[in-house]
Amino acid sequence: MTNWKTELQEWVDAHFDDEVAFLQQLVQLPTDTPPGDNAPHAKKVAELLSAEGWEVEHHPVPAETVKAAGMQSINNLVIRRRYGDGPTIALNAHGDVVPPGEGWTYPPYGAEIVDGRLYGRAAAVSKSDFATYVYAVKALEAVAKPTSGTIELHFTYDEEFGGLLGPGWLLEQKIVKPDYAICASFSYAVVIAHNGCLQFDITVHGKATHGAVPHTGHDALRAANKILTSVYAAADELSAHPSNVSGIDHPTMIVGQISGGTNTNVVPGQINLKLDRRLTPEEDPKQVEAEVRALITNAISDLEGIRVDIRRILQADALRPLAGHEKLVSAIQNAAQEVLQEDIPAEGTPLYADARLYAASGIPVVMYGAGPRTLLESNAKRADENIALSDLNKATKVVALALAELLT
Repeated sequence: MTNWKTELQEWVDAHFDDEVAFLQQLVQLPTDTPPGDNAPHAKKVAELLSAEGWEVEHHPVPAETVKAAGMQSINNLVIRRRYGDGPTIALNAHGDVVPPGEGWTYPPYGAEIVDGRLYGRAAAVSKSDFATYVYAVKALEAVAKPTSGTIELHFTYDEEFGGLLGPGWLLEQKIVKPDYAICASFSYAVVIAHNGCLQFDITVHGKATHGAVPHTGHDALRAANKILTSVYAAADELSAHPSNVSGIDHPTMIVGQISGGTNTNVVPGQINLKLDRRLTPEEDPKQVEAEVRALITNAISDLEGIRVDIRRILQADALRPLAGHEKLVSAIQNAAQEVLQEDIPAEGTPLYADARLYAASGIPVVMYGAGPRTLLESNAKRADENIALSDLNKATKVVALALAELLT
């Protein structure tokens, strides 16, 4: 006779084609951010879940707030599955994605399946976990039939711009206040900590002039080059400051975008740089920001006619474990042992994510979901992003079993 844990896994297998079809529909509807017009995707998700008889709450962020953040529309979704008295466990995944970029072998919104992998932007991060969490809950209800606690699905649309209008907004508005949270991630480790991130918009101002007489202007690009030299010299030194958190190496710093200039034959009068500085959990964001600002201003301090404006455009604090997260870790590790037949670690990740926003509200949180053993394996945020369907299947089973333990 099979036990309920086996029956639950068999239910996932029996309904896995439906789960894959659900994910395909989510990947096929673009949610590029920017521009960030994500309400249509939320509408599609709500339609699919409403057709299953699930009640879906729509929580649109006010248009003026969305516009001020540089996006077009956000409609966060909350689905509450109440079983009785007991803890409320949130499952969070985000639907917004970075634009696909160039170099794809498969259509970025085709959701094509080739050799057991589903290809498309957000196939791995993190539309896959819309499917993981929905079908884990369905399996739980069909087989384990919980009678205590509540599960909330938080499907949000602002992770790429920092999450403040996604989970941050739901929490700030007191729309949700779970006791625990599990956020989208990969399936071969429970993530208990992640890096923080500071991002800066740096505008270098000089004086444009004709290229035939460059000495009559002030070259903003030459000044920007000095900034770049200083930034990357400092970035190379960051490897000497390793984190104590397993899974996190050391701080990093890059310039991810450069723009400016007027024409080939004109000395550039203005150059714009966008800088990304990742912080380990041990670092102080205020101290790091002061160091970055000093690094930039000192680099051009001896240049006549040059000034620089530095604007912080993102501060995402690191995730540090809160008391109570051990319960989540234990449940997921127990379930992973059942499904994967291996012990999965609890460790950190160099990414930053929405999980930090739950922790900032005092909610114990970990990250776990579908995906590979390494970030690069899935091509997340790169061409040919994909997810192995076997990983999606396993993660769905693990989450369902973990939820059963947490609600017992």
